[in-house]
Amino acid sequence: MKKILIISPNFPPINAADMHRVRQILPFLNSLNWEAEVICVDSNYLEIYSEDLLLLKTIPEKTKIHYVQALDVKVTRKFGLGSLSIRSFYYYLIKGNELLKREKFDLVFFSTTSFHLLALGVYWKKRFRIPFVCDIQDPWRNDYYLSKPQRERPPKFWFNYLLDKFLEGITIPQADAIISVSSQYCKDFKIRYPSMMGSCYVIPFGGVEKDFDVLNTTSGLGNSIRLKPNELNIIYIGRGGHDLKYATQIFFKAIKKGIDEGLDEFKRIHCWFVGTSYSLPGQGVKTIEPIAITEGVSEVVTEITDRLPYFETLALLKKADILFVPGSMDKGYTASKIYPYILAKKPLIAIFHKESSVVDVLNDAKTGKLTTFELVPNEESNMIHSTYLNLLDLINHPQQNNQFDQFGFSQYTAEYMTKKIIKIFESLL
Repeated sequence: MKKILIISPNFPPINAADMHRVRQILPFLNSLNWEAEVICVDSNYLEIYSEDLLLLKTIPEKTKIHYVQALDVKVTRKFGLGSLSIRSFYYYLIKGNELLKREKFDLVFFSTTSFHLLALGVYWKKRFRIPFVCDIQDPWRNDYYLSKPQRERPPKFWFNYLLDKFLEGITIPQADAIISVSSQYCKDFKIRYPSMMGSCYVIPFGGVEKDFDVLNTTSGLGNSIRLKPNELNIIYIGRGGHDLKYATQIFFKAIKKGIDEGLDEFKRIHCWFVGTSYSLPGQGVKTIEPIAITEGVSEVVTEITDRLPYFETLALLKKADILFVPGSMDKGYTASKIYPYILAKKPLIAIFHKESSVVDVLNDAKTGKLTTFELVPNEESNMIHSTYLNLLDLINHPQQNNQFDQFGFSQYTAEYMTKKIIKIFESLL
């Protein structure tokens, strides 16, 4: 039995997007002759956006978990520092040294968007002669905002960008392998670091059908938002942000077109955008409703920035009449949340960049109505019309548009993705 040390600061019951890779692979490791130990941050030291105890039902009971501290965020915030990876870096260093010195591990696996911690892989590799693999779920050094105006950049952009640029530059070339959710991230690394040691493999998150089994055996979920009973409730649950503006604009323009043409189907629409901010409850800045105001559909759009527990979001997806997923203008962005949307088996409409991996997923699963964009001149009117027709068809023929190809989707399941990851681990040993 081979042994892996997993670095994942966020871990169930914490409901954070970057812990799902680890949550998804743990149930399959033993059957593949691997066992894992996880180092995560004690929840007392986290700024908890959302917590869901049901997530613990998806973790094997025998999983060995080590908890570390982090600097008190109430203190570090006074100095403008909230980063979990920086606050926990020293404690990860100490705990990692302790475990790697005491026990025999075959590999260290970093699966987190707390990217600063990945630099520890270089140190541990040199000291303990142990390979490390980085799971890149988002851009580490993100050049996307370099060309954007100041108002569209994240807070403290330049400080974070320069630090990320430095740490990525000393870490990625030394990694024994890179796993990425996007082919664009691999392309970027190969351009920046032509002499990088390890190969880069594109392995997106997988779909977890067991989550819906847990949902079906749990009562009282899906009541956090009172959907409008006499209206057509269209739901999107996930982050907002300026990079989703283009797809969201197209969607709203399509709705406005239907309303202006006097179609009763469109007059019944109400759109819900939920969990659009990563900020603490009550502190999120709305990024969707301002678009709705500009496009003249504010009366049919409600944005709730606070994040919900994971299984609560699944219950809401099941209650929706139609699901909507907007794609990023960044073609390298992979929306891993597309899997719960597909597995919810509800009528689905999506707008994504033509080169997004989501396009292949939807096509293989043979589900959903999809409009693609390329960000080229004069494409908007055609996209609006296409989205308008897709939405009209979903409204009038919900059952016909609620198909799902289980076989086509099988290559996107969590079990399938885990087997691909383990093959990479095996090749390094």
